Amino acid sequence: MSYPQYPQQQAPQSWQGGEPPLWAPYYGAPFPVAIKRFFKKYATFSGRASRSEYWWWTLVAVAVSIVLNIIIGAGAAATTAASSLSSAPAPGPGAIFGYILLVIWGLATIVPSLALVVRRLHDGNFSGWLVLVGLVPFLGALALLVFMILPSNPAGQRFDQPGA
Repeated sequence: MSYPQYPQQQAPQSWQGGEPPLWAPYYGAPFPVAIKRFFKKYATFSGRASRSEYWWWTLVAVAVSIVLNIIIGAGAAATTAASSLSSAPAPGPGAIFGYILLVIWGLATIVPSLALVVRRLHDGNFSGWLVLVGLVPFLGALALLVFMILPSNPAGQRFDQPGA
């Protein structure tokens, strides 16, 4: 059984050949456009998101998390060496700075990340409430990963709200 890479859509004349409006998914979105759309649709839980929009953002989120964890690890390693003479290790300024950045990053991206997952579920013609499956330890995250990998389903157009 073969699936079309991009669902067949009736595009309005105003965006034929250009970037689609924010209410429509952007199939094959390039990296900078996908990140820009992520922040423009900060708390938009309606509509759909293409696989490229989702996976480009996932790449950015993982890269930033790795950098922040390196900062925390470097700060903790410096702390361990300095506090080996005392009995109670305490995080140093590098680790504290890393933790502060991690909290700010997490708070700034949790709502748009959840919104993106909901829109990606809509693109596969699933209810956005399936995001709650992620609350099930391990298996929930695995199920969400499978949903994020699935191809777009043209029936997901029912979640579109043109002009919104």
